[in-house]
Amino acid sequence: MKPNGLYIMDLDRFPDVYGPDERADIERHLRIAAPPLAPADLTPELLADVEVLVTAWGAPRLDAAFLEAAPKLALVLYGAGSIRQMVTPESWAHGVRVTAAGSAIAAAVAEFALAQIVYALKHGWRYVLTSRATGAWAPRGPEKGALGSVVGLLSLGATGRATADRLAGYDVSVQAHDPFALFPDGVRPVGLEELFATSDVVSLHAPLLPQTRGLVGRDLLRSMKRDATLINTARGGLIDEAALVEVLGERPDLFAVLDVTDPEPPVPGSPLFALPNVVVTPHLAGSLGQERRRQGRLMAAELGRYVAGQPLLHEVTERAMEHTA
Repeated sequence: MKPNGLYIMDLDRFPDVYGPDERADIERHLRIAAPPLAPADLTPELLADVEVLVTAWGAPRLDAAFLEAAPKLALVLYGAGSIRQMVTPESWAHGVRVTAAGSAIAAAVAEFALAQIVYALKHGWRYVLTSRATGAWAPRGPEKGALGSVVGLLSLGATGRATADRLAGYDVSVQAHDPFALFPDGVRPVGLEELFATSDVVSLHAPLLPQTRGLVGRDLLRSMKRDATLINTARGGLIDEAALVEVLGERPDLFAVLDVTDPEPPVPGSPLFALPNVVVTPHLAGSLGQERRRQGRLMAAELGRYVAGQPLLHEVTERAMEHTA
């Protein structure tokens, strides 16, 4: 007999994550007792028999009151990234298992980061902005290109590793700083200061934690190689923004590609919009539109493993969360 399940999440994002094919795969294994719901639509009657919760962004918080209403809940399929806003000590104590689609999102971020890294090594954005500002053909400079260039990755979590994997197909040297990671073949471990001082491109992939907020400050930025580029697709708070603005003003040879800022979006009139050596994109890294179907497909596959009694490949445990964002 199929377990009972419910779709509960932000309904505006539901069709992006769980399209017709993904829902068909899920509903081969689950009996879905109601149409997709927002958390505000839940009632004790709906939750009483639910065993599997299918969700993503906008998931309900699994607090004591929710678990009391859903005593049979055993598995949550979270078709998005961080589960920190959803899980609670009570949900862990209750034994609710959670699997998440962070690796699918990491793949999308890595694709964007790779594109920006290769473009940066060609100085692409620099020429675009110069031509836009001058209304003329931009004079060429001493671009390095990819061959022999050094790409530095700050953190080798899921996104950093996915970016390193994609860089393996390019003729670049890859180095990374991560005190906790196992380093894949072809990635050289370096200290934080060496990462910034010796990389032609530094790409940020670290989680935003109390100890990483403002980690990229004035000294690291000033130490960057001539003509280097800083790329941030992680969290804006990793960078001391005032220091970044100051150093970019001092060092017109440096460039920054910021897909995330702090605050996000930047305040109106922010110098980030006016500096000639920075480009700001509106949080494009990560899954957009139908790219989010990857997340739904991953969750459908996890559900198939669950009902077959097989190990979940993307399960997030309480212990693992102690070491991640």
